[in-house]
Amino acid sequence: MALKERITEDMKTAMRAAEKERLGTVRLLLAAIKQREVDERITLDDGQVLAVIEKMIKQRREAISQFESGGRSDLVAKETAEIGELQAYLPAQLTPAEIDALIAEAIAATGAASVKDMGKVMGFVKPKAQGRADMGALSARIKQKLG
Repeated sequence: MALKERITEDMKTAMRAAEKERLGTVRLLLAAIKQREVDERITLDDGQVLAVIEKMIKQRREAISQFESGGRSDLVAKETAEIGELQAYLPAQLTPAEIDALIAEAIAATGAASVKDMGKVMGFVKPKAQGRADMGALSARIKQKLG
């Protein structure tokens, strides 16, 4: 079953079970997917749906930092719950050892020697780590290895 179909089925299940919070999160996700499909006039595949999910998780993490600085613990809890719901659709996350091995493989394959070669390494690693690792943390780790 395609990821988008699974999300639609989860929405129906949440409706039947009257899970309001989960239903709201799943509807937001489906709306974001549909918006991108309409804007680009395409049908998203699983990789593109994962990119939408990652973007939504990133937005919520940024919102959490804003809410924490504003002292809004109620909204922090809501955003944290939404992140949990969204992460359920991501594949199993890479372990730090797997990430290090992937970076070492990318450096060897691209012949990267300095931070100037960061783009080459990211280009090699990103398709393999998409949806399985935080790209911001991955980028920082690559910088550390090259720097």
